[in-house]
Order: sequence, then structure tokens, then C-alpha cells
Amino acid sequence: MTDSEKTIRIVPVTRLEGHGELTIKLTKAGKVKDVQFNVSSTRFFEKFLEGKFAEEAVRIAPRICGICPEPHHLAATKAVEAAWDITPPSAATKLRRLLINAKQYSSHALHFFALAAPDFLAGPFGDPANRNVVAIIKALPDIGKMALKVMQFGQDLAAAVGGKAIHPVTSIPGGMMNPFSEEKRDEFLKRVIEAKEMTLETLTLAKKVVQDYWDPITKLAVVSTYYLGLHNKGDLEIYDGNLRVMDPEGKIVADFNPKDYRKHYGEHVPAHSYATHIYYKPVGYPEGIWRANSLARVNVADKMATPIAQEALQEMRDAFGRPIHATFAYHWARIIELVQAIEEMEILLNDPEIVSTDVKLSDVEPKKGEGVGCVEAPRGTLIHNYWTDEKGIITKVNMVVATNNNIAGIEKSLMEAAKQVFEQKAHESLDLPDPMIK
Repeated sequence: MTDSEKTIRIVPVTRLEGHGELTIKLTKAGKVKDVQFNVSSTRFFEKFLEGKFAEEAVRIAPRICGICPEPHHLAATKAVEAAWDITPPSAATKLRRLLINAKQYSSHALHFFALAAPDFLAGPFGDPANRNVVAIIKALPDIGKMALKVMQFGQDLAAAVGGKAIHPVTSIPGGMMNPFSEEKRDEFLKRVIEAKEMTLETLTLAKKVVQDYWDPITKLAVVSTYYLGLHNKGDLEIYDGNLRVMDPEGKIVADFNPKDYRKHYGEHVPAHSYATHIYYKPVGYPEGIWRANSLARVNVADKMATPIAQEALQEMRDAFGRPIHATFAYHWARIIELVQAIEEMEILLNDPEIVSTDVKLSDVEPKKGEGVGCVEAPRGTLIHNYWTDEKGIITKVNMVVATNNNIAGIEKSLMEAAKQVFEQKAHESLDLPDPMIK
């Protein structure tokens, strides 16, 4: 920093899954010179997996993230199965879908109620002592109780299917380790009714938040990017299907099998961060910066896969259009996906095959091969790419996680917001509602 410049550092950035720092550089005149989102730690999981038997990858990979271990667990399993040309039984696939939807549900609820709602309900300029989930529980006990119960339902179901809610163990190459008992099915069939009711209450609350904060949502950090997400014949998908890329004008410019990701994924290595920036390769960097996560998925999908979620998506599109570039609209998109997750879980729990005992192949043979496993983590598209030798030992790994897909878009949003705050003083003229928590 020179005498004519000012550097603002936020270390660490809180309410974050991982280790991050924010750097804002201003000129002497107060103009924004640079904004950096610094990922300040390395993980080395690609190297950890080299030399391991591929079956071990499905138990090691969930340790990448304590918030979304299920997607890593399943992406690892799918990568090994693709490398070894394995097709699991239908019942196993349905159990995996139940597992990933349970995690999608609990994670989205956690994000909305614990990470986002405190700022909305107490106001972005409110007392920090009130901007947390504990304050919500104290000031709005009914909402707080509902938040805890919604999150608990997803975590309990994830544990029932995955063996553990954090770092699951039951998905294996060739199927699932254990069947889902009729007793567990019946228990969650009873609980899903209340969970669905609370989900719709959450949707109502989220729409009120959007309405109350319409001014900042539609004005702050609105940036156009490309978008990436899975779909299944146009329906929003989180377990399987093709990947789509949408350009900033709303045109689908690529639709491909995840195994072909290297043709479409470009990787930029920034000097200020350990996390690489993934972008749409045919366009280049930074023009091809894309975003993943909930908003990207509802942008690239033609429609939701379930009826109530589709109604909610249509309401969102009637308000914003398509594509939606408003960064704060991620919160609304996340709740729409919450609705789809509870509807999907209800459908799967009512499927007789969910309690089938035919959940794993009797014999799985390791082989030399390469496989790509792709799922949607709550925060964005996740790819595990494994190479194995003839003994089934992993020789090479490439992973592209949600952070990589989003971080360039995060920096672009932060740059826009910083210019609005420091140069235009936009925050001083925003139309903000009276806080619900004071």
C-alpha cells in the first residue's frame, strides 16, 4: 500500500464454509482499485487420494466439507463406478437421491435461517448482537423453533440413509451398503408431512423478505455472468443428468455430459488466492466467468421437477425474468430448491422400492479406467474425476468444487458492491424495511 492508497482487510470473512479473507483497495480519491476474495488455505485432497484403493475415496472425500459431505460422498462413488463401468441397482440410486435431497434440504435451511435471515430480520445495519440465529430464536421463538425443526428433519434423514449426517459412509461402488428399513421409512413418512408444512411457511417468509428488501435486492451487486448447472430433460436436477451453460443473455450455449467437462471448463489461477477460478472455456477469462449454486440452477433449468416448486419458480420469474442476475436473489432460489427437495423426499419415501433389499451388486471388479462423478452440492456443481490402475488404485485425481465455480463470480459481485458503496454511497439511499428484530 502506498501513501495514496487505502487497503481494507476483513480477516476472516465469517459465516463462511472454509477460510476466506476480503481485500478492498481504494485510491486516494476513494475509487475502488481492486477487490479480492482470498481463499487462504489449501486442502490437498487430490493428492491425499493418490495411491489409495478407489473404494477408500468414498470415505475420504466427504471430509472435504463438513457442510456438504453427502455430495462429495456420492460424487466419489459415481466417479469410481464410471471408471469401472458399474451400474448400481435402481433401489440404490433412489436411496442416493433421498440422501442428497436430505442434505440439500438441511443445508438450504441452515443457510437461510442461520446465515442469511439474521441480516434480513434484524436489518443489515442492526446491532451485530441481534444478527445471529440465537437472537432470532429469542425474539421470534416460533420462527426459531421452525428453523431448528426444518434443519433437524434433513439431518436426521441424512443420518438414517447415510449412516451419519456428517461424513456419510453407506454409498459404495456398486450400490448402497445397507437397505432402508420399513421402520425408518414409516417414521419419516410421518415426519415429512410436518416438514412439508414448515417448508411452505418458510417459502412464505422468504417471499416476504424479498418483498421487503426489493430495493437492495434489485440494485446492489447485480452482475451479469454465465451460469452452470445440472438438468434432466430440462428439469432442475442435483444427482444426475447433463450440465448446461447459459450465457448472460439467457441463451443455452452448451449442454453436455459431465464426462466432457474439460472441453468446457477453463481454469484461471489468480495470484492472490489458493482457489482457482473456473470459467466457460470457449469464451475465455474473465469474459466467461460463470456462477453455480441455486440461482444458476434455476436459471439454466427450464422448470422445477416438482409442482409446488415450479409454481414458486414461476412466481420468481414473473418478478425478475430469466436469466436473473441479482446476487441477492440467490436466497429466493435457495428456498425454491428447498421446496423441491421436500417434494422429492416425499415422493421417494412413498416409493415401494425405497425399502428394497436389492441395493448392491454381489461382485464388483476393479479395473484400469477413468471416471467422472458429477452432482450438485448445495453451493454449486461438483466434479470428481478419478483415474485407476488395473488393481483399482487411484493414480490421478482432479476435482472441481463449488468454490471454484463461484469464486470469480463472487469477486465480480464484490467489485460491483464496493463501487456502489464507496463511490456512489448507494447504501445511504436504499429503501430498507423496519427490522423485525430490534
